[in-house]
Amino acid sequence: MDKSELLGGLYQARLDDLKALAHEHNLSKAGSVEALRSRLIQNIVLGHWDLSKDGIKEIPNSELGELLGVFGIKKSGSIKARRQRMYLHLYHDPKQLTTDNLDMMNRDELHALCKELNLKLSGNKQSLLVRVAGVLASQENAWGKVKKSLRRPKDKINIPEIPFEEHTEEQVERVDVSETVEQFVEDHEAGWSFEQETILREDISAMGHTSSQSTVSATIDEALRTVKIPEEPTTPPMIQETHLDETHSLEVETALIELRGRMAEIHALARDFLMVSSTTNQADLSAFIDALSDHGFATDLPPVHQSIANTIMELDFQMQQESNAVNALPQSWSEREALRRFEQSRSTLRDHLENLLAMHQGDAVKARMAFESEARTMGLDLRIPSVSGRLHALFDLHIEIAETQALHDPVVLRRQRMMRILHHGAVHLMDSERSTLARLEKNIISFEELVQTILESSEHGFEEPQQALVIRFLESKGYEVNTVDLRPRILACAGIIGAELGYLSPSDIPRIAPGVLVTETEVDAIVTELKALAQSFKTTDAHHEAVEDVVAESVIDASESITRVRSKIDRVDELLERLRG
Repeated sequence: MDKSELLGGLYQARLDDLKALAHEHNLSKAGSVEALRSRLIQNIVLGHWDLSKDGIKEIPNSELGELLGVFGIKKSGSIKARRQRMYLHLYHDPKQLTTDNLDMMNRDELHALCKELNLKLSGNKQSLLVRVAGVLASQENAWGKVKKSLRRPKDKINIPEIPFEEHTEEQVERVDVSETVEQFVEDHEAGWSFEQETILREDISAMGHTSSQSTVSATIDEALRTVKIPEEPTTPPMIQETHLDETHSLEVETALIELRGRMAEIHALARDFLMVSSTTNQADLSAFIDALSDHGFATDLPPVHQSIANTIMELDFQMQQESNAVNALPQSWSEREALRRFEQSRSTLRDHLENLLAMHQGDAVKARMAFESEARTMGLDLRIPSVSGRLHALFDLHIEIAETQALHDPVVLRRQRMMRILHHGAVHLMDSERSTLARLEKNIISFEELVQTILESSEHGFEEPQQALVIRFLESKGYEVNTVDLRPRILACAGIIGAELGYLSPSDIPRIAPGVLVTETEVDAIVTELKALAQSFKTTDAHHEAVEDVVAESVIDASESITRVRSKIDRVDELLERLRG
């Protein structure tokens, strides 16, 4: 098979086909599909080339470009960058050799890598790591896999010419001159003077090339005039992804379209997040993005996750600008007019905001989105940081005022008091009782209406019939409240409602006996036992015996009396302990 046809087949071959071809030529089948593809091209198509680590350093620049093109990777750049790219493509895996994994390498490994990449070898581990990371960043997406246009061509594939090592004397001379000139350009990246260029021509003449010859002179001029000093790319601080033309699957594209359509919701949620956290806390940021899945966002897809992260960081920068612009003077006529329009609309916005908060009670995110939409409807330009900052500051102020009012609302205070009574010592309750309390807390409004209805129909306050009615009604609705622990709590809460609404006096609120954990039957038994114990302490009428008899039995009687009194005192202590639970 012709090598050109073979090369085209290698570009489009799958893993199984590549393994079969490697077995046919007695080559190793290990590694990924791209590693196997480059191994086959190296040994079958370019077998006459010395592509070892040392051999790559001897390949002239003019041939390097053609060789890189045969491998199907980027072929432009300086001779140093080309050799680095060739070495990385042949001897490293792009999934393993990344900037994130460099920290796991020791200094010896980094030193060897710097040596192969023709980098400086001095310095500590961190210095070597920075140099290698710089090379990997500059060579990102330029090695490791064949270009997409070669793997899945839309038209007829354009096979590059396969270079051979046979060169004419004129070509060898031209290559040597080009390498010398390119090395000169690399050494003088900031530019060179006329005297330095004259020295270069003298050096070329010393190598045996006559610079006055037309071919040699043309080669020197072409190399010097066409080489451009590379500019270091500047990465914007907010940009996290370098793939500008990345293509996604249909699922990912659909998720991204939905994300762009709900960007206002993302902004509202992100503002609430940035009020208590920041983008520098990566763990908190990642947890927040993952939590957005509850709102219907496909945050499990990496492109969606990264897009939301970029949006949050841009919003963080915008909020910083808003914070600085709120107290600053207008910097242009347009900004001044936009601020004037905002101040004219402030009273209207304030009125609309109260209605929006009432419509979206408990959902600050939807309220903020509706408030922004209302502002845009009124013609306010929210792209200006000073206007956007004032608008969101007005919204946050009303939210804080509403929260403060809620804390001083009598209804809220009453319910907080009831919750303290219901949940006091709830950790010692059974699971079923805690579940009943949680259910009652969710339906606390209905419980208040029940108590109010019973008290309105009652003429004798909150006596035992009314208390029993509350318990029976709750039991009919599935609440298991007629227990030793829950019944007093429920009745106490009902008494609080009656006192707050004016149906009862504070003294009529049912009390909860502190620390008494026995039933009424047990209390009666304990009282009976206490009475019997007290009766035993009473003295009985005894016959006066003779003095001599008392003296004779004094020691025995004293001992028995002491023992009897001690036992009675122990019984009293036991009863007191039972009363305290």
